[in-house]
Amino acid sequence: MRVYRFATTGGIDDLTLAEAERPKPGRGQVLVRMRAASLNYRDLSVAKGKYRLSSIPPDLIPLSDGAGEVVEAGPEVTRFKRGDRVAGIFMQGWIGGEITVEDRATALGGAIDGVLAEYRLFDQQGLVPLPDHLSFEEGASLPCAAVTAWNALYGAKPLQAGETVLVLGTGGVSIFALQFAHAAGARVIATSSSDEKLQRARDLGAAEGVNYRRHPDWEAEVRRLTGGRGVDHVVEVGGAGTLPRSIASCRLGGWVHLIGVLSGGQMDPTMIMGAGVTVRGIYVGSRQMFEAMNRAIELHRLRPVIDTVFPFDRAHDAYRHLESAAHVGKVVIRID
Repeated sequence: MRVYRFATTGGIDDLTLAEAERPKPGRGQVLVRMRAASLNYRDLSVAKGKYRLSSIPPDLIPLSDGAGEVVEAGPEVTRFKRGDRVAGIFMQGWIGGEITVEDRATALGGAIDGVLAEYRLFDQQGLVPLPDHLSFEEGASLPCAAVTAWNALYGAKPLQAGETVLVLGTGGVSIFALQFAHAAGARVIATSSSDEKLQRARDLGAAEGVNYRRHPDWEAEVRRLTGGRGVDHVVEVGGAGTLPRSIASCRLGGWVHLIGVLSGGQMDPTMIMGAGVTVRGIYVGSRQMFEAMNRAIELHRLRPVIDTVFPFDRAHDAYRHLESAAHVGKVVIRID
């Protein structure tokens, strides 16, 4: 079978296509013919040797997010059968409850091998069924970005209809958060440096858009749009560079769901105290969250937003397209 590996992680060019033996499922395992995989900003960090949440094993198979079909089941498999359409969960060991150190050590495409291969062996507990109305490409976009957005909005303080959610940018997590919030009857405000991207966000249900090039102090514009009150939730994907503005965008007692650290900067902790804001760090989510999210996706017939689909032999181009930040939604690799 064909498989991509990082012999070293110093840049995208280190991604190498290789041949490997097709694995055989053991007790409780299933073999999945991977049909699609999607990229996250985490994957760029891994490729460049800058990922800090786990050590990267040698010859890593990258990417955490993939979907495919079960082609073979080992002994004592009860959850899936041949032909089932499935997606892998981000952390293979995190089934439910609070995350543990042991769960973190099972993260695909980082701590352990990922899904950028023609076949991937999974424990049956590490998979979920795909919603019937989604393609493999759409299903492959769910495990990291969608579950992260779901955890942000429903993992601690569940979003209520009528509340206001601020999403930063138009990447995978932000677009999923927009879709989930809109489906729940919440008001969504989106930020971007592009009016074209903001229009796309409005088409998906955002009530307002803020161009942060036109409004460098965009937190003031967000407060203006909320009548000075501030938003109830911020899905914060920037990190230290945008965190102070996200906190300033919040109402007293609001929530900032910290997804990633994509930019540098200093943070004064007294700002959090003075605003009475809860800043919550999020590292994707459990299988139980994934299953709850899929029920909502099926109920509302939601479809992930896919920017571009690249063929398997152009995986490097997929990475570079993600790196360019020109996308809206998800960048996907089709595995034929």
